[in-house]
Amino acid sequence: MTAENFNLTDYLSRIGYDGEVHPDVATLTQLVQKQLRSIPFENTEVQAGRIPSLVPEDIVDKVLGRGRGGYCYEINGIFAMALTAIGFEWYFAGARPMFYPMRRPKTHMVVIVRIEGSDYLCDTGFGGYALRAPMEIVEGEVVQDGDHFRMEHLDGEYVVSSLVQGEWQRQYGFALQPQEWIEFSLANYFNATHPDTIFTQKKLAIIQTPNGRKILVDNELKLIEEGKLELLSVDYDGALKEYFGLEPL
Repeated sequence: MTAENFNLTDYLSRIGYDGEVHPDVATLTQLVQKQLRSIPFENTEVQAGRIPSLVPEDIVDKVLGRGRGGYCYEINGIFAMALTAIGFEWYFAGARPMFYPMRRPKTHMVVIVRIEGSDYLCDTGFGGYALRAPMEIVEGEVVQDGDHFRMEHLDGEYVVSSLVQGEWQRQYGFALQPQEWIEFSLANYFNATHPDTIFTQKKLAIIQTPNGRKILVDNELKLIEEGKLELLSVDYDGALKEYFGLEPL
């Protein structure tokens, strides 16, 4: 994944990374965590009636040039550009969201990174109760910044679940099958236009903090820190600017 206007220095500055970078697990973990805490998952463009561009140069302009966030294709896309620039071995994979009441197509996009023979699931663009760091693709449970996650292999897919208020909630399933960037163009159109997707139904903005996360859905703001939840009724546009640093479109 490359773009003519992508500059690794600009990306590292955008996420607040000031150390050396190498194609290893330590760098990968820092990239994921710092991006999750600096580039918000948000759907303001969809809510404004637009279909987000998947042209790589447009993504760079939006996320690095204009300081916006985006949803999975955009912010996992910019993440993949950084992986390429650093020299990681990686590929995109399609993932099936599992928080809907019915079975869904694989409209989510994740990044699989291989380091020294091991595969790691990386996802900077899911929102909600998403991973907080790379997760090695093996069955079992892990704790990341106090949050609990589980990976199971079911019916030919790896399924990722999060422990939310004491209950396991399935987030999505994926297979170790590489997908080309162009394959996500239909999923992007679907997510941006179909009335049954969460992106057309609700205004969203989500960002992680070192010990929690901020989740804005319409006029409800969840502030989660060290497992404690504060629920606020807010004006969406005002909260978008105050808590996420984004101007409404």
